[in-house]
Order: sequence, then C-alpha cells, then structure tokens
Amino acid sequence: MPFTGGILTPGLDSFKKSVRSRGTPVETSIENLIALLKRRQIRNSRPCAIATAWLLRRVVETFKFTDVAKLIERVQHVGQRLIIAQPRELAIGNIVRRVLGVIRDETEEGRDGEASSYSDAATDSRPQTPREPEFHPSNSPSKSPQSHASSPLRHEARDAAAAYQDGLSQRPLLSSHLSYATTSAAPSVNSMFNLLQHPQASAVSLIASPGSRSPGGLISLASQSSAKLSAAKDLKAEVVEGIQEILEELKQADDQIAGYALEYIHSNEIVLAYSSSTTVKKFLLKAAAKRKFTVIHAEAYPNNHDATHASIIGNTMGDSNDDTGTKDFEKTLTAAGITVIVIPDSAVFALMSRVNKVILSTHIVLANGGLIAAAGSRAIAKAAKLHSTPVVVLSGIYKLSPVYPFDVDALMENGDPTEVASFEDASLVGEIGVENPLFDYVPVDLVDLYITNLGGHAPSYLHCIINDHYRTEDVLLDRRPGGSRPLLTHTSSSVRFQGDFVV
Repeated sequence: MPFTGGILTPGLDSFKKSVRSRGTPVETSIENLIALLKRRQIRNSRPCAIATAWLLRRVVETFKFTDVAKLIERVQHVGQRLIIAQPRELAIGNIVRRVLGVIRDETEEGRDGEASSYSDAATDSRPQTPREPEFHPSNSPSKSPQSHASSPLRHEARDAAAAYQDGLSQRPLLSSHLSYATTSAAPSVNSMFNLLQHPQASAVSLIASPGSRSPGGLISLASQSSAKLSAAKDLKAEVVEGIQEILEELKQADDQIAGYALEYIHSNEIVLAYSSSTTVKKFLLKAAAKRKFTVIHAEAYPNNHDATHASIIGNTMGDSNDDTGTKDFEKTLTAAGITVIVIPDSAVFALMSRVNKVILSTHIVLANGGLIAAAGSRAIAKAAKLHSTPVVVLSGIYKLSPVYPFDVDALMENGDPTEVASFEDASLVGEIGVENPLFDYVPVDLVDLYITNLGGHAPSYLHCIINDHYRTEDVLLDRRPGGSRPLLTHTSSSVRFQGDFVV
C-alpha cells in the first residue's frame, strides 16, 4: 500500500517518510526520487546524496539474492537510472559508487576469511609424523658411544624402517580409499560468502566432495539452501550497516570540517566568504568561539543573496532541501560576535588586497582538483590569485568525484532568468536573450587548499583520496549498459567561457 501520510511539500523530507513506510514498494520509491530529481525538488549535493543513500539502503534491504553479482547488478541499475534523471548532480554517482564499494569490500572480506579458515583447517588436519628422538651421547645408557653407533641391531632397525617406508610409497591406493586419502590432508571448506559468489559451483563441489557426505552417503540439500540463505542475510546486514555509516558521514561532515577551523583562521584576520553555505557558516562559527576576526561577505546576487542576508542578520527562510539553507544554524554570524561586512559582488576585486584568505564552498570536486561552485566563484578565485591571497575550499568527502571535466559545459546549469530580468521589462526581454548561470568551473590552479572531513589536503593529493574511496571497476558507472557512450554527454549549454568572461 503506498504511503498515505499527511500532506507534505515534495522534497527530501517527504521522500524519506515514503521510504521509511514499509507499505511503499521499492519501485515506487525509485520512480518518486527520479521525478523529484527531474523537477529539481531535490537539488544540491547533500540532499541528493542523502536521498540516494536512503533509497539504496531500502533496495538492499528488500532485494532477495543468493548471488552477490545479482545484488551488484541491481544497485548499478538503480544508480544508472538516478544518474540519467539528473546527470549534473554528481553526488548521486558518488554515493552509488560508495555503496558498490561496500558490497565488494564485504564480499572480499568473506573470501579472506574463507582462505584463512582453509589454511587453518589444512594445517590442523595434516597428519603429524612422529619425529625420531635425536641421539645424544650424553643421553645414551651405554658407556661407549662408539659401540652403540656400530651396533648391528641399530643397522638392522634402520634398514627395516627404510624398507617399510619404500613399500608405503610404492603401494597403490585402492580406488575406494583414494578420495578419502586426498581429503584427509585438506578437508573441503566452503564459506557462506563462497556460496554466494559461486552458488552453482559450490553446490557441485559439495556433491562431489566425500567430506561433505553424511555417514549414509547422502547430501542434505536443505542444509545447503539454508546455508546460502544465511550467508545472504549476513552479507545484507553488513551492507546495510555500511550504508548507515555513509549516512552518518553525511550528517557529521560539516561538524568534522568545522573542527579544523581553529587551525586555519587566526585572530584579527580578514576572511572573504562567498554565497551562503552550511559548511562555510559552521566553519566560521566554530572559529568565532575562540578567535576575533572580520568576515567580508559577498552577497552572490541574484541566486543566493536572500539566503546570504538571512544567514548574517537572521530572519531565516532556509529550506531543508537546500544545501544553502540556514535554518539549522543555532545563531547567525553577527550573533556569534563576528564583524561581518556585506559587499556587492562588483566590489570584490577592490577589497581583495585587504583580505587574508578566501573561503569557498563547492557543489562538486572533480578528479583533476577543479571544482564546480556557485556562479561568481571563478572571478573571486582569479582575483585572489592576482593578489596572492590563498583560496581555501571546504568540501565533504562525498563531494569528491572521480569524473574528469572533459566537457565543462555539460556540467553547467542555468537558473530562472526572471531573477535577472523580470517580465516587467518586456521590451528588454523581447530584444535579448537572458541567461542566469548557477555554477562556475574553478580550475585547480586557482585553489591552494582543500579542507575535508579528513583534514586539509593539497589539490594534488585529492586523487589519492578518490582512489581510497572508490573502486576502479565502479568509476565508469555513468556509462550506458552494453556501450561506451557516457550518460553525461555534450549538450549545447547557454553558458560558455571566452577568456575570463561569460558570453
């Protein structure tokens, strides 16, 4: 039965409630999220990442499988559908890759446990040949060691033992005892994860292995089936726990980044911030607890100026679906004792010579160290570079993407043009084309430092973090099944760069 709760505005909160409802089919939840992404009712990196993790957790919980490959294929299929729905939200693909990595890691841990148990079993079951005690003259009861070594009885005993061993090595084994002789040295060991990885091969090996036979020579198929189901439940529980850890990381990322604030913001500094971001505001509030500094805040007109003013002076109107919403803040910047100067975007270059550092938020960080950020970030970063002012970018690990910016225009997005020119200016709108870009691409050479929830990193080190969090086989997740054409292809974008200007 579909979710029939109270009336909610379509967005992240309503989607989480529908996913929590056990009466909602999984396919309905998938279609619901696809519709929300297409209509941009869930947007920005954090809400999209949270929604994707919630959905994949439900997919894993309800999917019945006996083969790990089927589970991986199911997660990949759902992830590709979400990426097709909104290819510019690269955080969706990041979470899908993280979940696939959890599945593969848990499977490999099961294989490692199987290998260790096999080696232990083989070592314990290997027949131990009693060692002949070494001869020491001091331990001999004879008075003369020479007489003992040359004793004819000693030579006859050694010859008899050698002949007995030669006979054992040359005597052929009976066919009825051959298989038991081979399994006595290393009994067959089949782990639960091996049953999941190769269910048919495992069943055949169990049937063919005499060690798996009952005393009557019959095999309990029910026990094999129960073993595979138990292994599937164990793997499913581990994967769900891994997805829950990803959700906890998304929840704690901003607080962890804010924990490094005192290392990078010092007393009496002048910091320039741009646009309204939860991550940047928590970073500044954490530093304000023990530091006295000044913040010059560019208002980010026309897409983010209202949220910027709200985060500074109050009158919060943030939205839980909006990564730049401010309703989660306990207090505004001015209430925390920070001296804040709000300036128009056009005054950034004139004041840059007085700024000690620039702090930017990001929409996504690409594999080459560049980033997609709010429109206007590129101009601020370039002004900082001309004045030799360090640029610090705050980003959670979930925003690091293995995608390279081969086609930057395909990553751009335009907003509502009425924010720039309303329909009241009918004569102006009828004569020109009005565009309102939402994002800028900031090259890696304009960034000096990245601060993630793992600490501060140089841009050249980001590829190591990406390799640690994503598996190589999952990097090309955004390619269509059975083909090499990427889902995010070149499209005619309304935003193009010519030199340093938007045309």
